[in-house]
Amino acid sequence: MTPDPPPASDAGRSHQAPTHSVVVNHEEQYSIWRLGEPLPVGWAREGVLGTVEECLAHIGRVWTDMRPLSIRGG
Repeated sequence: MTPDPPPASDAGRSHQAPTHSVVVNHEEQYSIWRLGEPLPVGWAREGVLGTVEECLAHIGRVWTDMRPLSIRGG
């Protein structure tokens, strides 16, 4: 008997425990931060948790304009 495939919402995600979170600053610049470490001033959790690779993949999808918000005119 073969195991059931993962649900569609799990497709492409590892089943490792999250080690990092995606963080964003007031200029809408993204980074990753190790879970359990205090965030530096000016950074907030964006809401995505995962492995380093998963977090970097998310950033690659959402951070399409590398210019700081102040330069973009926001």
